[in-house]
Amino acid sequence: MENEYRFNHKHILGLEDLSRTDIEFILNTADSFKEISTRPIKKVPTLRGKTVIHLFFEPSTRTRLSFEIAAKRMSADTFNISASTSSAKKGETLVDTAMNLAAMNPDIIVIRHSSSGSPRLLANHIGASVINAGDGTHEHPSQGLLDLMTVKENKGCIDGLKIAILGDISHSRVAHSDIIGFSKMGAEVCVCGPATMMPVGIAELGATVCGSREEVVEGADVIMALRIQKERQTDPLIPSLREYATFFGVSKKVVELARPDALIMHPGPINRGVEMDPDIADSSRSVILDQVTNGVAVRMALLYLIMGREGNE
Repeated sequence: MENEYRFNHKHILGLEDLSRTDIEFILNTADSFKEISTRPIKKVPTLRGKTVIHLFFEPSTRTRLSFEIAAKRMSADTFNISASTSSAKKGETLVDTAMNLAAMNPDIIVIRHSSSGSPRLLANHIGASVINAGDGTHEHPSQGLLDLMTVKENKGCIDGLKIAILGDISHSRVAHSDIIGFSKMGAEVCVCGPATMMPVGIAELGATVCGSREEVVEGADVIMALRIQKERQTDPLIPSLREYATFFGVSKKVVELARPDALIMHPGPINRGVEMDPDIADSSRSVILDQVTNGVAVRMALLYLIMGREGNE
């Protein structure tokens, strides 16, 4: 397959743009890069001389740091720009910011922005490769890929699994990427959440909407809990966090409805006692920290692949 297939994507804007073969190739590449992070000296010269700019207009810990670690472990030169230190504070438009950055000839711009479609807008105006690190309520492709990697690593395959996603589906870009990604890889994706947090047309992405927490979790191979995205809501959509936890939180009793070897996942940050009980988050079934570890490997793979495998071998 490797002799016939070539990864030809210049940008990573969403899993909707990737085929099943693309996703499989990324996951296999990420798996090969994972070993680098276990070495005494965690550095390879793969991207030496390449410049990566991290342009983050929203707060981030895991995503931003893992992208930076990924780039530095591959010897790229990295530069970080946040909204508070950019000229956007002075009224500069996103396109003007991007074009000024592009004039400095970076190779890759990793962007997180509150407006859906911002990474694609950048990709249409600059010559550098663009990686979407989360845009509004649209997608978070690298998170979706690391979730796929974590499940594949622990289950051996994805095809035929039941993936249960609970929480704020409407405002979660992670949910959208996971639904697209797991569906493309042959899994059954079922979602559940408050009616006020369930978007219209979610079934068109490939998900089955369940009426209760118990229904969505029953027989599941993976339980993914999502944080309530308060920063993307203009009005309160639930009566209280206590009521949310009562009807949609993941507890020991809820987990018992899933398969005995079901995985517990969460994209983070976790609000303990709201999305899930602390003992569930810290249980032997939890692969939440595996997700973080795999995030570095996936992002190394993306940086490597969009720079072109032929020129870096």
